[in-house]
Amino acid sequence: MKILFGAFAVLAALAASEASAQPINLTGDYHCIAACRGPGPAFITQNGWSLNVLNEVGEPSRGWIDRPGHIWLEDWHQGAIYSPDGFTIQFDSGTIWQRGPVPPPPPLHRRG
Repeated sequence: MKILFGAFAVLAALAASEASAQPINLTGDYHCIAACRGPGPAFITQNGWSLNVLNEVGEPSRGWIDRPGHIWLEDWHQGAIYSPDGFTIQFDSGTIWQRGPVPPPPPLHRRG
């Protein structure tokens, strides 16, 4: 009985460590809020640890999560850190993206 319980405890610990090793899902639409190269939206598609990224001017890059909280973008030769919730990404170049659609422009005020 002790052997069975010990085997169950080992399997439970392995399953828990595998689940916690899963990367956060960064897939989604982003908009640039600082040091932007253009006005367009940015996109990330994630498959496991691999990323396909399209920046705000339409330049693609492949990348990957190289450690928790950090990604590397091969074609852009730069890294980025992401927030624990995955809603903000700050690149080594200073560019900052936030998850969500591009916000609409502010309304124009009419002079009357």
